[in-house]
Amino acid sequence: MNLRDLKYLIAVAETKHFGQAAKRCFVSQPTLSAQIKKMEAFLGVVLFERTNRSVSITPVGQEILVYARRALEQVDNIVMVAESQTSPMVGRLSIGSIYTLSPSLLPLILSPLRQTYPKLRLSIKEATTDTLLKDLQEHSLDAILLATQETDAKLAEIPLFDEPFWLAHPSDHPIYTKEHITQADLAKLELLLLSEGHCLSQQVSQVCQQSALSKEDEFSDLRASSLETLIQLVGAGFGCTLVPALALRGSWTTDAGVIARQLEIKEAFRRIRLVYRKGFPRQQSLVCLAQIIQQNLPNTVKLLH
Repeated sequence: MNLRDLKYLIAVAETKHFGQAAKRCFVSQPTLSAQIKKMEAFLGVVLFERTNRSVSITPVGQEILVYARRALEQVDNIVMVAESQTSPMVGRLSIGSIYTLSPSLLPLILSPLRQTYPKLRLSIKEATTDTLLKDLQEHSLDAILLATQETDAKLAEIPLFDEPFWLAHPSDHPIYTKEHITQADLAKLELLLLSEGHCLSQQVSQVCQQSALSKEDEFSDLRASSLETLIQLVGAGFGCTLVPALALRGSWTTDAGVIARQLEIKEAFRRIRLVYRKGFPRQQSLVCLAQIIQQNLPNTVKLLH
């Protein structure tokens, strides 16, 4: 069994068709079929169930497929590590980001990143913190952008910046007349949060020293799946929320009936980190990425060194 056989296995699993898999691998169908049979004989298991009309991978084949993909990924990593000795930003780099960060951060850095490192192939995945950590630990991602501190001894981080929270409230809300907003004021507000799974919800509740779910009013169960939806709810008069500073770059501050107010509360911020596995072989690439991020941030956030 060799790397070529693993490529055949992956091709058949993804196309569910021996003919299409053979075309993808630039070999004849009899050649590919024969190699798959040899692999099955070598392993002593059946990888695919075959009929005249369909091909489906077996449960054990599905388990083996996971390791086949990892093996080919490691081969790619070997090549990229060698290339990184002359330039750390060459080849593929897979980065994950939480939903509440990527829409505001990525537009700031993608163009400078491409101009500075044209040979870098950056792939981005958006997900919740838990999903990103799982993907990082399973080597599906090289690093992740988080707003929470991780205590896993196998992980390391590059602190990037502190992002202040701003208060977003309807333009006709009574708090509009207050010149200075205190933490006590925040605790009395009709607080809207993102849905379960978003770390931003917990952070906002902590800053405001309350839990929106504990408030027994007609909107206590009202939750949004994105910051954009959350802001629309604020503009419609359903309540107030805290918004990360980078999100202020959106047009909602002028055309959604929402007022954004800067807070002079020490605890009202979140810390953005680039988190990675301690054994990741291309850590210099992450240092370069962190530099690009920090060099292209607005003055509404505080850089960390």
